[in-house]
Amino acid sequence: MSEISSPPAQAHAEEEAVSLVPLEGWHCTHLFYRFDRAVLKSLSPAERAAGCQQLVALLDPQGEHAPARLQTSIVSGHKADFALMMLDPDPLKLDALHQRLMASALGPALVPVWSFVSLTEVSEYVPTVEQYGRRLVEEGEDPDSASYKAKLRAYESREAAMRQQRLMPELPPWPSTCFYPMNKKREVGENWFLLPFEKRNRLMAEHGRSGMRFGGKVTQLITVAVGLDDWEWGVTLWARNPQFLKEIVYRMRFDEASARYAVFGPFYTSYVTTAQHMLAHCRIPPE
Repeated sequence: MSEISSPPAQAHAEEEAVSLVPLEGWHCTHLFYRFDRAVLKSLSPAERAAGCQQLVALLDPQGEHAPARLQTSIVSGHKADFALMMLDPDPLKLDALHQRLMASALGPALVPVWSFVSLTEVSEYVPTVEQYGRRLVEEGEDPDSASYKAKLRAYESREAAMRQQRLMPELPPWPSTCFYPMNKKREVGENWFLLPFEKRNRLMAEHGRSGMRFGGKVTQLITVAVGLDDWEWGVTLWARNPQFLKEIVYRMRFDEASARYAVFGPFYTSYVTTAQHMLAHCRIPPE
């Protein structure tokens, strides 16, 4: 019996199904490391110098093997010494950077302490232009008014860029950042996933309005880890000043979507910098 070939459309779908590149968005990995000081002391000056040089080259966002986005930060507190945030269409490109670090001359002194694997996405609660128009009407806007039309045009003009930023984000240059994972509750009487979409959408709209109050002070990226990691979502915040991180998280915890339905994991606070400055801060000179 001759082999039956797949129709072209089916073959194309199968090609997409086996690709590591998402059909929409990028892979995102957060990695946290600490330095093993005992191992550092055991390295010769030449080994430490070579290791520092390699680490700086590997963490260069413009380097030969760098992922599409790469950011280094100094972690505050004892949970880690430094953190990496990486995004790329290819997940193995992200993991390859981690493996290169571990295989470098400084690798024996690097201890991975935590990681978070996720994907960028456009949330189902981000409204289309038509949905935004209906929301304006629900909030009391007359669809024939100049105010309604101006608001709708403004949203339409920024919608494409907003979706692009969620899927293939540019990382802001702001110095203060924090990352935390979170879940939505699945408890009796407080099960987020049993709520009708209309109610979930309303609660997230309220949550979003709280965040908008911090425009120009804080920006965020929410990535999805459902099926990929232990938590469902990861939240990365960047701020012009660390005080704004405290203020936005405190304010948004009063929203019902957070106060009633959110469960938070550990918070990692860090400060964006270069690899060179991170090494100097961690008191790891080449000699």
